[in-house]
Amino acid sequence: MNAPHPQPAPLRRPFWTPGVLVLLCLVGAAGITLLLRFSGGIGAVSNLSTGRPWGLWVAVDVASGVALAAGGFTTAALCHLFGRHRYAAIERPALLTAMLGYTFVVLGLLVDIGRSWAIWKPVIFQNHHSVLFEVAMCVLVYLHVLYIEFLPIVLERLRQGVRLPGRLQRLSAPLMTTAERLHRPLQRHLWLFLIAGVVLSCMHQSSLGALLLIAPTKLHPLWYSPLLPLLFLTSAIAVGYPMVVVEANLARASLASADEQAVLTPLAGISRYLLGLYLLLKIADLSWRGAWPYLLEGSAQSLAFIIELGLGVLLPWLLLLSARLRRSRRGLFCAAALIVGGVLLNRYNVFVTGFMPPFSGADYSPALGEWLITAGLIASLMLLYRLLVTHLPILVPAAPAPAVPENRPQEDRP
Repeated sequence: MNAPHPQPAPLRRPFWTPGVLVLLCLVGAAGITLLLRFSGGIGAVSNLSTGRPWGLWVAVDVASGVALAAGGFTTAALCHLFGRHRYAAIERPALLTAMLGYTFVVLGLLVDIGRSWAIWKPVIFQNHHSVLFEVAMCVLVYLHVLYIEFLPIVLERLRQGVRLPGRLQRLSAPLMTTAERLHRPLQRHLWLFLIAGVVLSCMHQSSLGALLLIAPTKLHPLWYSPLLPLLFLTSAIAVGYPMVVVEANLARASLASADEQAVLTPLAGISRYLLGLYLLLKIADLSWRGAWPYLLEGSAQSLAFIIELGLGVLLPWLLLLSARLRRSRRGLFCAAALIVGGVLLNRYNVFVTGFMPPFSGADYSPALGEWLITAGLIASLMLLYRLLVTHLPILVPAAPAPAVPENRPQEDRP
């Protein structure tokens, strides 16, 4: 009989490490910057202006955060909609990464918009002709869908019993009973939320690209295209599985989780087709629009596009064509990291590098405060990730190494 696949379990690892202390320092610096932002206004910590109303926070905190969280819905579709249950080992980490990624998006929006206390208004005062309204509603609903998809993991842990401090210990039994009652009906209807998550993700991934369709005179011709919604959707789908590969390797290195290379290798085989489709669309789009001459203009925009397409798409696609590299942990990680970096650069290029309003004045570059807040938000999510995998059954712990018997010299017998 085949041995059963190891089940996810809380990782029994020390939480307080030097890396955690570094992350806390970044969170503290971001907290101080946030105080300055909400007390002195957005201009006190950023280089944003009426001519350049968006910058690093929209490009990285929002657009890139949404794209890199695509591993959640792509993995859910692969495991449940297409019935590939062999990839179940990476489903929970991908779901956690997606949930934290969309939380990161909402927190970034709260910092970026001028009156963050009025973020609820689009829910009441709806503009059905606005692409931004569709993005806002899809992100809002999908974030709650992700929390519902994550809830069975929490209930699974509560069913096993938890130790609460002091007088709160008397709540352990009611928590176990409530978790037992909710777990089965939620599992029975979870497929509804999985389908809703895939649909909502496809909607707003493409709509983020549609936002730029109204700015043909402001976006550089290398990026402006009627196919922007399709390009944004295909790039998000293409980066979903590579993001899972990067996350799995980082978790294995820092948290001593199980080696999932046997699952990641065939996953990379799927990624080569998805990335190849995105590359084909990019090349066809440039040819159809006749935008190739802009690659030779020698500007910062042309250089950024060449790096994005060459190092972020073409090179990793060529690497993934090698079966030997897909079986190599280090090689696969490098290829996946290039894809993740390429999508990050694409979103930054579209929203910052290639966005050139004719009356914006001086060129925009992110201020120190913008970098500190972004780094602090990323550090906060990394801390949450470590905290959740420490106490919830998300990752598969690494198998203990077999004990090696010591070679002791035998005593001479009389």
